[in-house]
Amino acid sequence: MNFRCVQCGHHIKTLYVQYSPGNIRLMKCQNCKAVADEFIECEIMILLIDLILHKAKAYRHLFYNMFDHDAINFEGLMWKLSFGFLLLDVYRISILSTNEEGSGSDPSLIWECGKILLDVLVGNLLFISILLFGTRFLLTMSSEVSGYKNTWVAILASSYLKLFLIAMMVWEFPSLVIIIIDIFVMSSNTLALKVMSESTKAKCFGVCFCAHFVKFLVSLALNIHLPDLITRLISL
Repeated sequence: MNFRCVQCGHHIKTLYVQYSPGNIRLMKCQNCKAVADEFIECEIMILLIDLILHKAKAYRHLFYNMFDHDAINFEGLMWKLSFGFLLLDVYRISILSTNEEGSGSDPSLIWECGKILLDVLVGNLLFISILLFGTRFLLTMSSEVSGYKNTWVAILASSYLKLFLIAMMVWEFPSLVIIIIDIFVMSSNTLALKVMSESTKAKCFGVCFCAHFVKFLVSLALNIHLPDLITRLISL
């Protein structure tokens, strides 16, 4: 398995040498001469804090050094993360739809569920398409992470900040909090692409911004124009 130095991203054969149980020596990177991965001796909470702080070395540890890619079921992990991603999106859109009500309309439950599912499916389909298209043709990916599965799993893993939406089940927050979470998710996705590619941060941000913006436009169109279109069709 190919590991990476969390400081510079250089390939390294092994991260540490174990002399006895609990007695290890961390290896140094031949390129930058720093300890290749200090997160091996850190608590998981330190890693989580560095991920939230958007430190590139934490993302390198997560993507390259934390798991044995040959031992885990990669496709099973991808589908589980995708399901969780879509489920959180359903909850996010349902919160926004609830906050936008109160204008005198009383939409049926079937109509609301259909609109939310359509928003999630169409929005994320375009989101994935633009993201993978931009990654393939605009970014320079290394040969070992050039596959669309690796890119998609990196985007799913870097969208962990969506988990903060669960807090809204317990405490009431204004809709502005969802926008802040979306901005953090987009910046985290940008850093994930930067870590996995040899492209500049500006290009990675451009790809992520376009994908998220199109997803936002789909949601806006469904909430503004679709109800009017359905009303006109019913009145014909």
